[in-house]
Amino acid sequence: MTANPGFDLQRLVATNGSAAFNRMAGFEVVAAGDGEVELRMIWRDDLTQYAGHLHAGMIAALLDTACGFAAATVVGNVTASHFSMNCLRPAVGRSFIAKGTTVRAGRRQVFARAELFAENEQGETSLVATGETVLIPLSS
Repeated sequence: MTANPGFDLQRLVATNGSAAFNRMAGFEVVAAGDGEVELRMIWRDDLTQYAGHLHAGMIAALLDTACGFAAATVVGNVTASHFSMNCLRPAVGRSFIAKGTTVRAGRRQVFARAELFAENEQGETSLVATGETVLIPLSS
């Protein structure tokens, strides 16, 4: 996989910061490049569901954003045309790490996948969800 020669980490960080939802949720771009991205979000009680786990909507947002940002490192701006996720266990931890990977980048479609890990107080991580996204490259 080849990186987008126009990729700029600071631009991706700025894109993340320009999204009101991402700011509200506290998404942070930790690393990005060469078709991959890593996001982090600190646990917040106000983002949980009735049983005290991270809400599935937040899980989906983390996975979808990781997929989109991973694709952006290869092809530039994208938008999702299909997204799916699998919740593997309750998402509880002090923070969450979403790792996105570009699977295949074509001219008309980009396929990406992501994994979401919960990190506990000891720094140990466990896989809590996976997601896949089909994205459409946008003209810059």
